[in-house]
Amino acid sequence: MTITQSKTYLELSEDNGTAHKFYEVTVADKDVTIRYGRIGTEGTSKTKTHPSPEKAEADAAKKIKQKQKKGYAEAVMGVRKKRQITRRQVTSSRSTSKQAPILWKFASGSSAFGIFVDKQRAWVGNQSGQVFALDLAGKVLNQYQLPDGVKCLVADKEWIYGGCDNGNVYDLTGKVPRVAYEIDESFDIYWLDIYDGLLAVSDAKGSVTTIDHEEESQWTRLSQADSGWMVRTDKQGIYHGHSAGITVYDPEEGRMLWHQKTGGAVLFGWQENEMVYAATSDRKVYAFSKTGEANTVYNCDSVVYSCATAEQGKYVFAGDNCSSLYCFNQAGERLWKLGTGCGAALSMQYANDKLYIVTTGGYLVCIDASETAIADAQAGKIPEAVEIKAPTTEGVKPSDTLVTTSDSSQGILVECFKSGAKLRVRVLSDGYNADWNVQFPKNIREEGAKYTVEEIKESVRGGFYRAFGEIKKLI
Repeated sequence: MTITQSKTYLELSEDNGTAHKFYEVTVADKDVTIRYGRIGTEGTSKTKTHPSPEKAEADAAKKIKQKQKKGYAEAVMGVRKKRQITRRQVTSSRSTSKQAPILWKFASGSSAFGIFVDKQRAWVGNQSGQVFALDLAGKVLNQYQLPDGVKCLVADKEWIYGGCDNGNVYDLTGKVPRVAYEIDESFDIYWLDIYDGLLAVSDAKGSVTTIDHEEESQWTRLSQADSGWMVRTDKQGIYHGHSAGITVYDPEEGRMLWHQKTGGAVLFGWQENEMVYAATSDRKVYAFSKTGEANTVYNCDSVVYSCATAEQGKYVFAGDNCSSLYCFNQAGERLWKLGTGCGAALSMQYANDKLYIVTTGGYLVCIDASETAIADAQAGKIPEAVEIKAPTTEGVKPSDTLVTTSDSSQGILVECFKSGAKLRVRVLSDGYNADWNVQFPKNIREEGAKYTVEEIKESVRGGFYRAFGEIKKLI
């Protein structure tokens, strides 16, 4: 028997740089297969079997019409290209300094920019899209496989997010990565940061944009320079570092608050409660108060790729392109310089007398930064580092498939509803404001569907809730 097959291919057709999604509907007898995603990727596929070919055709026609109402139009596959991606070009050489006191190093398998450390875990994300969460002794606890290279890992209170070269920002809080934000295709993403659900993104052109908890763009500002390798954010400002220094904007309105020049291009940024720090190409780390006053300058011997501080800036750390690490006191005096032994530090974080770095060699490294250990290292006495290899198994991939449940008593009950042309989510459980929307992954929203969420938390600024942990669909 010959099965008749029809295929309709659509792309989002707009003129403002956002038209880079596709939606394909294939009908084969009783089966309707939907394939959708970002142009240049394989996307996600789903197949549904209907009682008859006629019902399959009707379902396909309905889906196509719905997409056309949203701005999708028929297109020729392959005409539009995948989003532009800039891989950060870095070179490193072996340090001539004495070896830093490494306690353990984890070989992720690919050059790594993403790092985050809290009281229980150390995270690394690499250019192969792999994300690993380890305990502080180096044991792998969780493993994810994102679709493209990981630009950075950032935390927003309890939430951990991975910014990916495919333009998506993934929530890594649960067992399965979920798409939390989709960034406009016009952005060649360099860096991102997030505060209370407000995402800030910097790009190759020197622009910075903010996206709110509903994935709606708030404002975009173009600096007088390019290469925005730094963006940090808090309730006071969006701190944007680029090839001409640091420019700071009001988070709500995008109004420029202040600008400070640096002697070289900003390659990395760090912040503490009262200060921001910029690692630069002119071999320095610059410190500025969050109100714009120039502070201490920390002098290194080569191009600085990364920086971090101890609490309140008591110590300032830096990593250069010669695989060396530096430590300064708050006044700018260099306390020590030591080699990593495993590549240049592309990002770093200090916690509990330990300096954690990720490197051009793909390592997540735990260094004993206590005074005793550093003194021993300067005398040539270093511990034998424990070397840990990445698991050979593949990590959990992003998915929009949900576990289902019939038990509404486990977790917080929410529902998806239509507000104008958009799908929103609100809380049904008692004790919550029914007028507030919930930050909730867009690609799993279904009108009329109900879900259970592990926790619902109020935003710091108020006015909306945030879903935390595992999400299940109620049946």
